[in-house]
Amino acid sequence: MSESINTLDELLNDPMVQLVMARDRVRPAELRLLLEKARERASDDSRIDQASVPPAHVVARSCLKQWLYR
Repeated sequence: MSESINTLDELLNDPMVQLVMARDRVRPAELRLLLEKARERASDDSRIDQASVPPAHVVARSCLKQWLYR
Protein backbone atom coordinates (compact mmCIF):
# COMPACT_ATOMS: atom_id res chain seq x y z
CA MET A 1 0.00 0.00 0.00
CA SER A 2 1.36 3.40 -0.89
CA GLU A 3 2.10 6.11 1.66
CA SER A 4 -0.16 8.66 -0.01
CA ILE A 5 -3.26 8.60 -2.16
CA ASN A 6 -3.42 11.53 -4.54
CA THR A 7 -6.82 11.30 -6.14
CA LEU A 8 -10.32 10.14 -5.34
CA ASP A 9 -10.00 7.55 -8.12
CA GLU A 10 -6.94 6.05 -6.43
CA LEU A 11 -8.77 5.96 -3.12
CA LEU A 12 -11.86 4.33 -4.58
CA ASN A 13 -9.73 1.76 -6.42
CA ASP A 14 -7.93 0.68 -3.26
CA PRO A 15 -8.98 -2.91 -2.45
CA MET A 16 -9.24 -2.26 1.28
CA VAL A 17 -11.43 0.81 0.73
CA GLN A 18 -13.62 -1.22 -1.62
CA LEU A 19 -14.09 -3.90 1.04
CA VAL A 20 -15.09 -1.36 3.68
CA MET A 21 -17.44 0.39 1.27
CA ALA A 22 -19.06 -2.92 0.32
CA ARG A 23 -19.52 -3.80 3.99
CA ASP A 24 -21.11 -0.42 4.66
CA ARG A 25 -23.18 -0.56 1.46
CA VAL A 26 -21.59 2.62 0.10
CA ARG A 27 -21.59 3.01 -3.66
CA PRO A 28 -18.74 4.92 -5.32
CA ALA A 29 -21.14 7.04 -7.39
CA GLU A 30 -23.06 8.09 -4.27
CA LEU A 31 -19.82 8.99 -2.50
CA ARG A 32 -18.67 11.07 -5.46
CA LEU A 33 -21.99 12.95 -5.48
CA LEU A 34 -21.73 13.60 -1.74
CA LEU A 35 -18.20 14.94 -2.12
CA GLU A 36 -19.18 17.13 -5.07
CA LYS A 37 -22.02 18.65 -3.04
CA ALA A 38 -19.64 19.26 -0.13
CA ARG A 39 -17.16 20.96 -2.45
CA GLU A 40 -19.94 23.18 -3.85
CA ARG A 41 -21.00 24.14 -0.33
CA ALA A 42 -17.42 24.90 0.66
CA SER A 43 -16.97 27.19 -2.32
CA ASP A 44 -20.23 29.07 -1.65
CA ASP A 45 -19.24 32.14 0.40
CA SER A 46 -22.78 32.63 1.73
CA ARG A 47 -22.55 29.37 3.66
CA ILE A 48 -19.29 30.08 5.48
CA ASP A 49 -21.03 30.61 8.82
CA GLN A 50 -23.13 27.45 8.51
CA ALA A 51 -21.85 24.03 9.53
CA SER A 52 -21.98 21.63 6.59
CA VAL A 53 -21.79 18.49 8.75
CA PRO A 54 -23.95 18.03 11.84
CA PRO A 55 -22.30 17.04 15.12
CA ALA A 56 -21.54 13.33 15.53
CA HIS A 57 -24.19 12.79 18.20
CA VAL A 58 -26.88 14.11 15.84
CA VAL A 59 -25.74 11.82 13.05
CA ALA A 60 -25.54 8.83 15.40
CA ARG A 61 -29.04 9.46 16.77
CA SER A 62 -30.56 9.80 13.29
CA CYS A 63 -28.84 6.64 12.00
CA LEU A 64 -29.34 4.45 15.06
CA LYS A 65 -32.37 2.58 13.69
CA GLN A 66 -30.63 2.02 10.36
CA TRP A 67 -27.60 0.51 12.10
CA LEU A 68 -29.62 -1.70 14.45
CA TYR A 69 -32.18 -3.09 12.01
CA ARG A 70 -30.25 -3.97 8.88
